[in-house]
Amino acid sequence: MSTDEPLVRIRDLRFSRGERVIFDGVDIDIPRGAVTAIMGPSGTGKTTLLKLIGGQLRPDSGSIEVAGEAVHRLGTRDLYRLRMRMGMLFQSGALLTDISVFDNVAYPLREHTGLPESLIRKLVLLKLEAVGLRGARELMPNELSGGMARRVALARAMALDPMMIMYDEPFTGQDPISMGVLVELIRSLNDASGLSSVIVSHDVAETARIADLIYVISNGKVIEHGAPEAMLNSSSAWTSQFMNGLADGPVPFHYPAPELKVDLLGGA
Repeated sequence: MSTDEPLVRIRDLRFSRGERVIFDGVDIDIPRGAVTAIMGPSGTGKTTLLKLIGGQLRPDSGSIEVAGEAVHRLGTRDLYRLRMRMGMLFQSGALLTDISVFDNVAYPLREHTGLPESLIRKLVLLKLEAVGLRGARELMPNELSGGMARRVALARAMALDPMMIMYDEPFTGQDPISMGVLVELIRSLNDASGLSSVIVSHDVAETARIADLIYVISNGKVIEHGAPEAMLNSSSAWTSQFMNGLADGPVPFHYPAPELKVDLLGGA
């Protein structure tokens, strides 16, 4: 496949949960070798989109292709094989609590490869070195700070040298130093390893610092997409309100309700 072809191609994606429409005709292209951000208010389906890309959920209609393969049409074995080429950094980190940092990172290598322990040890130490935590390899997850746990989870996501890593709200709950470390790690690891990165987030400043391309989604639609600078200076009132954190704009402060005087006098 040509390197000019997007790694992930989503066309006319429609997905609902019961009567609630999550995506209503969404088109997204995620390029190879870039950091692509999917942004929008809480509850707009950003994490759901990652699950659709990874094949955990199936769309109601439309198509999702990853590396030329229609994810939603793959059988269990082929989907499993494709997922081995995708890394995932969960919002909580999701480390296995009963084993050490070293064994957490070694887990996917032991599970999915037949490599000898001597080689696994070298690979794990290299991954931990990349996130600055080689010296913490004997620690247990409950001995880690929140930022350290997120970095160990990143080392584990990189263990099988995936073509793509998906990040689910990587900056949530991080102090400023830990957040700065994660921001730099995501960008540097993407470039050094030739990865493609997909970040879902509503942390505008941090994400815009490292993204090559931003998609803003809301109410089941792509509102706008483009380079971070263009999005920060967008002429779209909705995009401008979200990217700049404005209180006034198309997104109302009040939840829909009858006029206040009607409510106040209605029971009189």
